Amino acid sequence: MVNSPAKSAFLSWYHPYHERLVRYCSSRAFGVMDTEDLVQEAVLATLANWEKIKDKSKLLSYMFGVVNNLVRNHRRRLPFKGQWDELRLEALESKLGDADTALDVDILLKTVEQLPNNQAEALRLFEWSGFSIKEIAALQQVSEGAVKTRLSRARSSLREMLAEDGRRLSIGERLQIYASILL
Repeated sequence: MVNSPAKSAFLSWYHPYHERLVRYCSSRAFGVMDTEDLVQEAVLATLANWEKIKDKSKLLSYMFGVVNNLVRNHRRRLPFKGQWDELRLEALESKLGDADTALDVDILLKTVEQLPNNQAEALRLFEWSGFSIKEIAALQQVSEGAVKTRLSRARSSLREMLAEDGRRLSIGERLQIYASILL
């Protein structure tokens, strides 16, 4: 296990990022696993590798990578995709209390998963986790202009992909519903 001084050093670096990590885990874990479990697994994995992290100032970016890997690994272990979709829809319906809105949000979630990874991550960070464009640029190690382009392309792609479903909700309304569920 990790020695006490290393654990103390990790906790002092981690503390300012806790709320951001929880928001990010909330957006990544929904319908896949419990947010608290994901946060705990990410913290433990990062703590176990604390000594190997050279640039401690990039701790949040490192932890986002850990979260992404944990979610990806968890999804690989799911026995049946259909069962996962059904569980996610049931969770949405129980949180919203309205089957129509739950279906809209489920469609939005599935559509976001179809976006290129860099666009989907930028969208999740900005719209659902509340990060600024400057923060996202630092996390993704790109310029602020690149983040704006990714967000624009993600929104445009979502508009095109969701245009055929016949719903009257705009993309912004759907994102607000999703954000209100997670926060």
